Amino acid sequence: MSAPNLKIEDLRVSIEDKEIIKGLDLEINGGEIHAVMGPNGTGKSTLSAALMGHPKYEVTSGKVTFNGKDLLEMEVDERAQAGLFLAMQYPSEVSGITNADFLRSAINAKREEGEEISLMKFIRELDKKMDLLEMDNTFAHRYLNEGFSGGEKKRNEILQMMMLEPKLAILDEIDSGLDIDALKVVAKGVNDMRSPDFGCLIITHYQRLLNYITPDKVHVMMQGRIVKSGGPELAHRLEAEGYDWIKEELGIKDETVGQEA
Repeated sequence: MSAPNLKIEDLRVSIEDKEIIKGLDLEINGGEIHAVMGPNGTGKSTLSAALMGHPKYEVTSGKVTFNGKDLLEMEVDERAQAGLFLAMQYPSEVSGITNADFLRSAINAKREEGEEISLMKFIRELDKKMDLLEMDNTFAHRYLNEGFSGGEKKRNEILQMMMLEPKLAILDEIDSGLDIDALKVVAKGVNDMRSPDFGCLIITHYQRLLNYITPDKVHVMMQGRIVKSGGPELAHRLEAEGYDWIKEELGIKDETVGQEA
């Protein structure tokens, strides 16, 4: 298996004719964890939605390749089949479908006919991953996200990631609303996935998640583009000093693009 590669070049994305992402460049390789930080309204969640092919977001120009193939030409299901995964900020509730049924169907959808995962192997893997994430086994038999707390939904997203084993995962504010204990568990799941065959993009407002998942690179996003990149120390400085020093350093006016991050 070749190491994954996501390459974004001069990406521009609009919603209802309003440009949100304004020429963004980013490259993520297998074995790397990248964090994108920035104030509200800078287009961070727009980036994740556009990469997964949400129809509300129009890519007006630029190029995105995933393992050398044109990602923007793929349908949403084709992107998932290729190994792209999005852990959403607000996961949907699906009544009538259990977690276990959903996960087994999703795994088998990525496999060739006749190579479906056996029930026993699936149960072993599911139990193992749920134990690591400190999830009660009853979660497997509950309807997908129905009645789950915010923290339970976030753990469930990480469980899905671990079971599906994507080549590249996008975690859109997976830390939002989590207490410290839940944050540590979510981080444990991400760190367990870390390998040369897995890349990860973490979109977050806060440095606290990065206390438990050490990123290889940290990027600051403002006004629809990445304006500064560095190592983990950049996230620590942002936590201590905020974003004003970057705005001053780069001459950026204090304004947003008018779209939630």
